[in-house]
Amino acid sequence: MMRFLTPSRPSSKHGLAYRIGWWIGRLIIAFLVVSISLTVLYKFVPVPVTVTMVLDPNGFDKDWQPISRIDRTMVDAVIAGEDAKFCSHRGFDQEAIEKAIQRNARSSRLRGGSTISQQTAKNVFLWQGAGWTRYLRKGLEAWYTVLIENIWGKRRIMEVYLNVAETGVGTYGVEAGSQRYFKHSAARLSQVEAARIAAALPAPKSREVVSPGGFTRRHGNAIASRSSAIRNDAADACVYR
Repeated sequence: MMRFLTPSRPSSKHGLAYRIGWWIGRLIIAFLVVSISLTVLYKFVPVPVTVTMVLDPNGFDKDWQPISRIDRTMVDAVIAGEDAKFCSHRGFDQEAIEKAIQRNARSSRLRGGSTISQQTAKNVFLWQGAGWTRYLRKGLEAWYTVLIENIWGKRRIMEVYLNVAETGVGTYGVEAGSQRYFKHSAARLSQVEAARIAAALPAPKSREVVSPGGFTRRHGNAIASRSSAIRNDAADACVYR
């Protein structure tokens, strides 16, 4: 009979470094098991709640919808506005990352080059905010991005993103956003409506979706224009195979 040997719990005869290493090893194994298990679970069941929702001082309103009940114009709009290479990259857009690094070197206002996959990983498993924890979060975000790219696939990533992304004050997901702003389901969003939601995604608490002005209006119009190209060039094909 085969027997599997597991390392015994460190005792007082072991050195401090050994005991610390033993506990760190156990924590790493536990994290790997939990993170992979959650990722597998969320491949099949809706994400019930996120840290961002729980910590939102405005509360949260959400209404999970399968991607089959979200208008394709919304998918095209977020690809056009957030991540034009969504279907061609494996979770990370190296060109966008390099441009963000160069831009941030010239400005004190930091801007990221995150893909939809990275944003989904952060929104589902991690937390928001700046400070020193941002660097820890970025490392964990990379790990979860690799997991969801390999376990979920593009269609599921898009489906989850469209259900957990913040679309307004205390509003999460495009269904809740569509009901709030346009009084109808996300299943029948027009190209302009979808583009306006997409234009607000980077700053949903401050950008107006209904009757937007200035930059938000111009950005929404640009997204609406690019959305047609996304469909025509089959840049959303990975979601609808």
